[in-house]
Amino acid sequence: MENGDSSAKQRTVVQAKTWVLRQHFEGFPKDSDFELRVEQLPEPKDGEVLLEAVFLSVDPYMRPYSRVRMKEGDVMIGTQVAKVIQSNNSSYPVGSYVVARSGWRTHTVCDGAELVRLLSDWPKDCPMSLALGSIGMPGLTALYGLEEVCQIKPGETLLVNAAAGAVGSVVGQIAKIKGCKVVGSAGSDAKVAYLKELGFDHVFNYKTTASLEDALKTAAPDGYDCYFENVGGPFSSVAIPQMKAFGRIAVCGGISLYNDTAPQNGPYVHLHMIFKQLKMEGFLVGRWEHKNEESLRRLMAWVKEGKLKYKEHVTTGFENMPASFMGMLQGENTGKAIVKV
Repeated sequence: MENGDSSAKQRTVVQAKTWVLRQHFEGFPKDSDFELRVEQLPEPKDGEVLLEAVFLSVDPYMRPYSRVRMKEGDVMIGTQVAKVIQSNNSSYPVGSYVVARSGWRTHTVCDGAELVRLLSDWPKDCPMSLALGSIGMPGLTALYGLEEVCQIKPGETLLVNAAAGAVGSVVGQIAKIKGCKVVGSAGSDAKVAYLKELGFDHVFNYKTTASLEDALKTAAPDGYDCYFENVGGPFSSVAIPQMKAFGRIAVCGGISLYNDTAPQNGPYVHLHMIFKQLKMEGFLVGRWEHKNEESLRRLMAWVKEGKLKYKEHVTTGFENMPASFMGMLQGENTGKAIVKV
């Protein structure tokens, strides 16, 4: 404020903490790949808002995307639930909550172009962090992978790996809602127990099973109509031969490959693809963005009805973003990994 102008508006100086990619990851990420910085934000102009992060998401996609969509020194990519604390945009009044693709930052000034308001009827007993999980991008990923890519039908058998993660746990539950048999794999006995609580028909710990092939055959002797792929690598090489004729495979992720410094080699699945006439399709959730509002309302309804249960792995403190991210890549989370500011 200028000393001689009593009518001048008092300006609140806001400092944003940000986590930047100090250097591209080589192999598994490490602490020295990240740097915590502080920047002073400008006053919001006409049409702009000032956001304060409440919950931030850490997701597997950040690992491969960082290589192709980021430069060294960029703020880490990602989504957050944020509160509008200053507004010059009537669409986003002070006190409203939004989902923002602001990356790993505590405060953001933006024009609102890519913000999404939380659903107007968000239940009071539902944590807003679910807008980053079951009622957000992971939930939509599960829904579109099953409905649009696999075109799953009642009575079919589904295989999903990384089944206790943010996407996989929703995949299995939606498939059960749709009247399917669901087989899941996870990396700990505790995760296996959780998935059985969710109603999965058969679950196994891929780290302790003597034979992945035998585990898949035991769970579904007649094979699989649909396979929701989150892992890739050797798991995929064993799973694809277990598909039924005309089976459909939705390729959502390949977390077993993300930290490789050298490409993995086969076995290769081309003959199985040909003789079984399989359909295998990779997808990104943004393809069906035009359906998001209706789809989020369906996910919300299932949560309200108790048909779609959730678990969150919450880490407190913005300073713990890198640790939460690396922990998620190592499978420490059951359900959605979230950082609470």
